[in-house]
Amino acid sequence: MSRDEPGKTIGATRRSCQRQTANRKELAVERAAKKEAVETLKGTFGSTGVAIVAHYSGLTVAQMQILRTQMKKAGANVKVSKNRLAKIALEGTDVASIGSLLKGPTVIATSNDPVAAPKVAVEFAKANEQFVILGGAMGTTVLNPDAVKALASLPSLDELRAKILGLLVAPATKIAQLSTAPAAKLARVVQAYASKSEAA
Repeated sequence: MSRDEPGKTIGATRRSCQRQTANRKELAVERAAKKEAVETLKGTFGSTGVAIVAHYSGLTVAQMQILRTQMKKAGANVKVSKNRLAKIALEGTDVASIGSLLKGPTVIATSNDPVAAPKVAVEFAKANEQFVILGGAMGTTVLNPDAVKALASLPSLDELRAKILGLLVAPATKIAQLSTAPAAKLARVVQAYASKSEAA
């Protein structure tokens, strides 16, 4: 045995300990990141009106960016995460039923407006055949792909609000126009009706 062998052994042991410490730190950081990801997903799933699941295998980064942009414009979000973490985050939420759809490379689209995410997902699927809608959930209601398409065909909450507002405002506008018309105009209208009834 040479003299420097004990030194080599001590050096090797020290390096081994340093590697183990570094590995432990990496594992702790990874664990913390996973926990944070689960908490973020849980918050999203717990407050969403609808969740749509689709396969995205074969989409380019640019196509995924287009999907994210379209979803954001509609007030929806897109999440790509490890299926195992997403399943943990789904536990105890109304949309927990989508957990069975999380197999392979999946993306989850969510929105508070129950029509926003389905509408964007269906339109995107028409233009990108690699994007395949698997189903989803609206609250505790399970949605198959046809139900997602049916939901997408409905007007969004913003569109419905605009229509209702239009219905409410239209008659009020006509009344306001009549009330602001000069008295002479109103008198002529009344006189015209009176003349018709006299002639009859």
